[in-house]
Amino acid sequence: MLAVVLYQPEIPPNTGNIIRLCANTGAELHLVEPLGFDITDKGLRRAGLDYHEYARVVRYANWQACQTALIGRRMFAMTTKGSSSLFTTQLQENDVFVFGRETSGLPPDVLAEFPPEHRLRLPMQVGQRSLNLSNAAAVTVFEAWRQTNFAGSI
Repeated sequence: MLAVVLYQPEIPPNTGNIIRLCANTGAELHLVEPLGFDITDKGLRRAGLDYHEYARVVRYANWQACQTALIGRRMFAMTTKGSSSLFTTQLQENDVFVFGRETSGLPPDVLAEFPPEHRLRLPMQVGQRSLNLSNAAAVTVFEAWRQTNFAGSI
């Protein structure tokens, strides 16, 4: 099962959209605290609609706890500083994709824990900074899911 990790997300509707994404693709969602919002936030609920019950969402007090829970799984940092493209990387069914904060991405010390070949980027036009977090997560999950032949889909 694919997994999305949101490292200290800040914007509730993004997380709500990603909950919906995970429910519809069978991916797990792992949230690393502190969150920039209350998990019961109205914007989060509206964006996630009634998909919360269909998505596996796990919260962790810190990055170390999340890493421990995901030991043994291949992890990729999704970053504009990535040296490899998501689309040229051979992805597997249990891969984990780690996304940083909307305003600042992954902190340098967390990013440094990933070898260069596990720092992936999404192609963008020259001069553009980044995609919206929920859009980047959707592109990433669907490419990984496509590469694994849409495991579990109808």
